[in-house]
Amino acid sequence: MRPPHDSPAAAGAAAAAPAASTHWPCLLAAVAIMVLATLDPRLLAQAGGGADHRLAGLVFLAMSAAFVRGVGFVPRARLWRALFSGWTCVLALALAAAVRWWG
Repeated sequence: MRPPHDSPAAAGAAAAAPAASTHWPCLLAAVAIMVLATLDPRLLAQAGGGADHRLAGLVFLAMSAAFVRGVGFVPRARLWRALFSGWTCVLALALAAAVRWWG
């Protein structure tokens, strides 16, 4: 049975939850990645024209993390909060740039 919304247990659970609000930089980065990958998928290809799966995986990890954080969802568990954070987006994009230009 759930505690009522005005109970001390409900207040404690709400206080323990991380603050969530729209994070515009992440949301804009996610939309930009989505639009660029849709309009020109050759950006995620190798020089010979084949798919570059490392690059695509990193770019889509960045997009996923940015969407989750950008819409304001902040997971409670530390592992998921770290995986779906703005910092994960930045790190994945930096690694994608390294893969793209330095192979």
